[in-house]
Amino acid sequence: MTAYIVRRLFATLPVMAVVALFVFFLLRFAPGDPAAIIAGEDATSEAIAAVRAKLGLDRPMVEQFFVWTLQLARGDMGVSIFSNLPVTRLISQRLEPTVALTLSTLFVAVAMAIPIGVLAAWKARKLLDRLVMGFAVLGFAMPVFVLAYILIYFFAVKWQLLPVQGYQPIKEGLWPFVQSLILPSMALGITYMALIARTTRASMLEVLAQDYIRTANSKGLATNRVLLLHALKNAAVPIVTVIGIGIALLISGVVITETVFNIPGLGRLTVDAVLKRDYPVVQGLILVFAGAKVLVNLIIDISYAFLDPRIRY
Repeated sequence: MTAYIVRRLFATLPVMAVVALFVFFLLRFAPGDPAAIIAGEDATSEAIAAVRAKLGLDRPMVEQFFVWTLQLARGDMGVSIFSNLPVTRLISQRLEPTVALTLSTLFVAVAMAIPIGVLAAWKARKLLDRLVMGFAVLGFAMPVFVLAYILIYFFAVKWQLLPVQGYQPIKEGLWPFVQSLILPSMALGITYMALIARTTRASMLEVLAQDYIRTANSKGLATNRVLLLHALKNAAVPIVTVIGIGIALLISGVVITETVFNIPGLGRLTVDAVLKRDYPVVQGLILVFAGAKVLVNLIIDISYAFLDPRIRY
């Protein structure tokens, strides 16, 4: 197992290198010039050129890329063009809200979607199953920002049960912290929940049709024991896979959700950096998101060995 983990970690290096290469040149070829934004709307071409020279943007792209990669090799993601703060500091300052939102969304989605999917498979082709599948289709099809505004209207504006926007750190109190995460977690988690519920149902239906499940039922075992201990355990591999794949949905959804709910996390930082063409910040953030996705995939792969004894590394 240790050898496998080491091999996978080394295998992530080419992936991260390709991500870094793609992100760097994509930003350079994208419309917009940070030097023009800094210089102002009325700046002359000479003033913009002076700013570009000061920022090092007048150098050849290949030279800029190699300078940046050398910085990355030393653990330095560069300095923000606009705030003059290290990118690592900006990311660390915004990390807590994003981690809190992601973990709360994961917890809510998984804790609700798996039981719903199991019940839908148990009551296949009945009313409960049709309701669950209708929810899954609607939840997966509806954009995150639409769900967010619907939730804000009812729970924050009309009923005034929860705050409209903002984030309260946990150090300012547990209940304000939880309150500030309920609506964002619901908005971000419904799509994720729909995906997991639908996959759970499909995987459970396949397992429930197996001979050993019919044997367990014929022996008179309790329904909950058959569903949870026999069926769900053997249906877990596809479910865990979808949970891992859904992390990508969370990463993209965090950007939208944090913008709608005015949460000062990495998603909001990404939007601000893109609008300002702050190259070092955008590059650092995308590398962090890509690294998180690679790490999650590694954890999912390792978990297969515990879920299915037939898998060997």
